[in-house]
Amino acid sequence: MRLAEQLGEAGELTIAGADALVKACEQAKSAAEQQGAEELMAFATSAVRDATNSAQVLRRVYEETGVELRVLSGEDEARMTFLAVRRWFGWSAGRLLVLDIGGGSLEIAAGIDEEPTVAVSLPLGAGRLTRRWLKSDPPGAAELAALQSYVDEQLMHRELDGLRGWEIAAATSKTFRSLARLAGAAPSGDGLWAPRALTLQGLHQVRGFIQRIPSAGLAELDGVSASRAHQLLAGAVVAEAAMRRLGIDELRICPWALREGVILTRLDQLSAG
Repeated sequence: MRLAEQLGEAGELTIAGADALVKACEQAKSAAEQQGAEELMAFATSAVRDATNSAQVLRRVYEETGVELRVLSGEDEARMTFLAVRRWFGWSAGRLLVLDIGGGSLEIAAGIDEEPTVAVSLPLGAGRLTRRWLKSDPPGAAELAALQSYVDEQLMHRELDGLRGWEIAAATSKTFRSLARLAGAAPSGDGLWAPRALTLQGLHQVRGFIQRIPSAGLAELDGVSASRAHQLLAGAVVAEAAMRRLGIDELRICPWALREGVILTRLDQLSAG
């Protein structure tokens, strides 16, 4: 829904953003009822969580649709995404590091079990950063420098210090998939199980290429959706900075992410009960 782009100057979710959220919940509830779903799991992430009028928006959604949105914390996002990636790669992955760039936040999680020992959420989502820092299309050198400085500062989070020793570093989200595709990874037509990866060198080359192209031009590239083309550069800046900060040379792309993590968590609860 790209709600991170619908936050006003005071940090509130705009009327247009709230309207879109209500409509999406109505449509999802209707679809679930048509399919005979017995349980509806509705969750919201960083844009709703961080909005200054979050409580009012959630109340409006419930009053107009009957849907009770659960707002996930950033750490819960990181943990559930980590669970999905762990289940995808399996126990043979050993020590696992996971990066996920969303519209409003960047999640980083690491560990050897299904529960990460480190779970960090930072305000480095591609949509949020584009709205705040990149006003031109394509952006100028000064805008990019200011964005880079902010991203580097946020990544100095103390929990990331000494985060080393993983067997597999993985990434998930549309941003990483698009960047990997531009760097030469297999297209979506090759299927879910085709191995895909993104190297730091490849990412650096992609960033140098896309930062000179208007978003309309990016939207024409294979693997880039028109609705997200304008925020791809901010995502590339975050991805490259995070890889450098953590000493990652290559990320393996995982098709499972937060949605699957939420589902897997619920299935585990049901089987335990």
